[in-house]
Amino acid sequence: MHFSVPRGLSRRSLLLSLALAPILASTARAQTSAFTQSLAASASSDADIAEWYRSTGYQTLWTGPADASRRAAFLNAIGAARDHGLPVPRYDARALTAALQSAETEGDRGRVEVEMTRAYLAWARDLTSGALDPKAVDAGIVREINRIEPKVLLTRISNGDPEAVLDWLLPSSPQYVQLMKAKLALEAQIANGGWGETVPAASLAPGDSGPAVVALRDRLVRMGYLAPTAVASYDRALQAAVTSFQLNHGLTADGSAGEGTVAEINLGPEERLKSVIVAMERERWMHIDRSVKHIWVNLPDFRAKIMEDGKTVFETRVVIGKNVPDQRSPEFSDEMEHMVINPSWGVPRSIIVKEYLPLLQKNPNAVGHLQVVDGRGRVVSRGSVNFAAYNARNFPYALRQPPSDGNALGKVKFMFPNQYNIYLHDTPSKSLFDKEVRAYSHGCIRVADPFDLAHELLSWQTDNAEAEFEAALESGRETMVKLKQHLPVHLVYFTAYPDAKGRMTYRRDVYGRDAALWGALAEAGVELAGVQG
Repeated sequence: MHFSVPRGLSRRSLLLSLALAPILASTARAQTSAFTQSLAASASSDADIAEWYRSTGYQTLWTGPADASRRAAFLNAIGAARDHGLPVPRYDARALTAALQSAETEGDRGRVEVEMTRAYLAWARDLTSGALDPKAVDAGIVREINRIEPKVLLTRISNGDPEAVLDWLLPSSPQYVQLMKAKLALEAQIANGGWGETVPAASLAPGDSGPAVVALRDRLVRMGYLAPTAVASYDRALQAAVTSFQLNHGLTADGSAGEGTVAEINLGPEERLKSVIVAMERERWMHIDRSVKHIWVNLPDFRAKIMEDGKTVFETRVVIGKNVPDQRSPEFSDEMEHMVINPSWGVPRSIIVKEYLPLLQKNPNAVGHLQVVDGRGRVVSRGSVNFAAYNARNFPYALRQPPSDGNALGKVKFMFPNQYNIYLHDTPSKSLFDKEVRAYSHGCIRVADPFDLAHELLSWQTDNAEAEFEAALESGRETMVKLKQHLPVHLVYFTAYPDAKGRMTYRRDVYGRDAALWGALAEAGVELAGVQG
């Protein structure tokens, strides 16, 4: 066979290159085979990753010559994991960089390829929908978490501009950005010595003076509530600073540093930092449109608000579930569909068997305000029921309280039908709304101003909201009023949250949920920057 020899290439060189070609090709195939085998073996424990690489013919995402910009963008992105309050060990940029630099063989490269893909999927999942499974931490967190499919995440980073894709993963709500800003500020505060000495007194009041007042003054100065001053007495300026602190922490705003206020002032920036990091995790669970009108019930704040475009258009105090295992109010989102005026109260099964059945077994005429109802909804005579013959498992009746002034649900309830049987409602127990900590219900949300809430909701669909509501109320009949526009309802639990001006506000961890979430985050690898363990 005759070969034309390219200019500048001798016949001997050509023959040598032709002889080496099969060897070089064989070497390339061996290298490719080693890489592919290593990649496939490393990916075999993860079905999503294994399927992705099979479907792409084992094309690289991170370790090939053409992957440099994607690799650099990803390593740069995960370098900010600590700023997001995420577990760095899941996607440690330094560790991945070291693995890349130490890879000597094609087998090494295949293993690093899969390691980086695992890190990318973990990063994308954690950043877009949280690092934790909240239900596994606390059964009361029943919020639905929407996870993006791994195939979607891999397709995007494979086909799209890496910088744009990684930016797309970032939480976009202003609240998240404000929380992240607060996190960085608290870390700087901790690195700078925190808020100084705690207040060495159980309580202080206007007119007091002495070292404890000085400590209170200095701590509020460090927190940013008071301009620096040398005054050693509890004067009007200090009183105003205490009042501002109380308003930002959900305390009774009387300007007096009582026991509860002093306890909150003495909490260090480290504890507030934990609350902020947990709040960032909660924000990652939620993808809600805050521009549309919605009801926002922050359980530790003991308030319900109607929000629109970030502004509060209605607000009322609420009572939430007691801090006992089966009565804490859950966290979830739904849509309010209707209200019931002059409602009857169908007693929840748990209350029937735990509270009322034992009373009825002792005295069939007990709890006389309740009707006994059979399985077909018919009211039955108490005299026809042998309550002693039943227990909590087999009691076949329901209990119902008809509409009345003393009805447990008051005069109106607001329904967003859900499997947890949770709703907002009026109550005859008005005195509880005057308490600072309002956790007394069996789980539902009691509203301090139910009529005003009803008027607000009805005003969106009628010009005579108050008159129509009053007419239904005066009838004494149980009346359902459908809302023409369903309203999103969010039952949330934030102990740290920015107000409308972006300033951080804090609340007590009334159910201990945030403490549990912080424990889970810490176990996953989240650390408090600047805090020595």
